[in-house]
Amino acid sequence: MSESPPRISGARRRLYEIIFEAETPSGKAFDVVLLIAIVLSVSVSVLDSVASYREAYGPALMGLEWFFTALFALEYGLRLYCAPQPAGYATSFFGVVDLIGWLPTVVGLLLPGTQYLTTFRVLRVLRVFRILKMAAYLEEARVLATALRQGRRKIMVFLFTVITLVILLGSLMYLVEGAENGYTSIPVGIYWAIVTMTTVGYGDISPQTPPGQFIASMIMILGYAIIAVPTGIVSAEFVRGESEPKRCPHCGREP
Repeated sequence: MSESPPRISGARRRLYEIIFEAETPSGKAFDVVLLIAIVLSVSVSVLDSVASYREAYGPALMGLEWFFTALFALEYGLRLYCAPQPAGYATSFFGVVDLIGWLPTVVGLLLPGTQYLTTFRVLRVLRVFRILKMAAYLEEARVLATALRQGRRKIMVFLFTVITLVILLGSLMYLVEGAENGYTSIPVGIYWAIVTMTTVGYGDISPQTPPGQFIASMIMILGYAIIAVPTGIVSAEFVRGESEPKRCPHCGREP
């Protein structure tokens, strides 16, 4: 059973069905078009950051950018118009994401002068956040968010355990290796423990003594086990969510 429709009528009701209700044919078509526009707009922003492409196709990329900016601004305005509670939508997560989808380009135009070039670069990067709009149209994203929310306590305990381990191991390496081998402080030791435990291993700091190398080997092996823990937690919540029967949010009945 689906949720009851909002109490709006006329053109607003029709727009609401197209923009907010993905179950209708028109809503599905709107979502597909919008997803394509999001992917293309992010691609334009990425290409615009490459100097060679910007020099060769600068006017075309700028024209496309303004086209997508106008498109997302129009979409944002229509959502505000047909939303039953415009203020609630505007202050919601996806409302803010929709605003970021077009506002940076406009603000960048309103900040002339070389003194604002740094700010302009930041605003240009914000355009890539349009890709967050895709999460609103992917059911898998909602399933993932539910699994993470249900397993948040286990994940918090896991993170606390990892933080405790890296503090202890970093302190231990500071005592074993010392400043002469690059471990000049406990924070440096903690940094090394995090990099080693995540199996990244930048190589900027490495143990030189046999005891330190033995500890490093144990941390590397431990890192593989630690990486598997959060995956298991989220996977278990996925399985639990899929096995539980779906219920109507209003009456609580199973379909």
